[in-house]
Amino acid sequence: MEACFVPHNQIKPTILFNSRPSSSPSSFKISCCQFKSPSERDDTDWRSFRAKLIANQKLTTPQISSSFVNLDTVVDHPPSVSIGDKWAHVIHEPEKGCLLIATEKLDGVHIFERTVVLVLSNGAMGSSGVIINRPSLMSIKETRSTTLDVAGTFWERPLYFGGPLEGGLFLVSPRRGGEEDGVGKSGVFEEVMKGMYYGGKESVGCASEMVKRNMIGAEDFRFFDGYCGWEKEQLRDEIKAGYWTVAACSPSVIGMDVASVGLWEDVLGLVGPKKVW
Repeated sequence: MEACFVPHNQIKPTILFNSRPSSSPSSFKISCCQFKSPSERDDTDWRSFRAKLIANQKLTTPQISSSFVNLDTVVDHPPSVSIGDKWAHVIHEPEKGCLLIATEKLDGVHIFERTVVLVLSNGAMGSSGVIINRPSLMSIKETRSTTLDVAGTFWERPLYFGGPLEGGLFLVSPRRGGEEDGVGKSGVFEEVMKGMYYGGKESVGCASEMVKRNMIGAEDFRFFDGYCGWEKEQLRDEIKAGYWTVAACSPSVIGMDVASVGLWEDVLGLVGPKKVW
C-alpha cells in the first residue's frame, strides 16, 4: 500500500492511499555481522559542520535565513562557534537523516497532524521515513505485533507507530561509550546520521544476537510498526505546497526515549521562535 499525501496536480490537505508500494526504506538484503574496515567508513560529521556554518552566518548576518546559507563560499575550516549538543535548523531540500515537521496544513489529518518524520532514504526513486513521535505506550509483547520477529530479546521494548505503510523497522543508537564503532562496522544496519542506524525484519535476528553478546543494549533500540513512503518528486511537491517544514538536526534531538510526544514543539523551538510555515 502506497501513501500519496498530495496528488501532483491537486493541492489539498488530504491523504490518499494507493495500492502500489514504491520506495521502502531499504531492501534489507544484508548479510549478518559482516564487519567493515575503518577505511570503508566516513566518520566526517558534515551535518555538524554545516550547522556551525549556519550558526556563524546567523551571528554575522542575522537577517538571512539559515536555509539560504551558501556553503560554496566556505573553503576553510568551520568557524569556532558553539552549537551545543542539541540543535536544528531549516533546510530547503529533503535529505537522508533530516526531519519533516508537519505544518498547520496537516491539522485535522489524524495520521500526520503535528508529526515529526525522520527521513531514512531519499533518492531518484522516492523517499521513505518513520514518524518518531507517535509512541503506542505499549510494549511489543502487549501489542502482539508480528511485523518484526522480536520474541524474547525485545519484547519489553515500546512500539511506535511509524506510518500508514506496512512494514517493521527499528532505529538503533548506541549509548555506551565506544560501542558505536561496533554497530557501524557490523554492516548489518543502514546509517541514518552519525551514531544512528536503522534495520528491518531481515536484520533483527543479528540485532538480537548483538544484545545477547552484550555488544549493545536492548534499550538502544526503538521499534516501529509501519512507515511512510513517497514516489519520486512527491515529497518535494508536498514541501512546496507547505505541508512540511524540512530541518536538519543533531542525533540528540531525536533521542531514543519513549517520552517523545512533545518532540514537535521541541523541534520548532530549536528551529526558531518564528512560525516556520
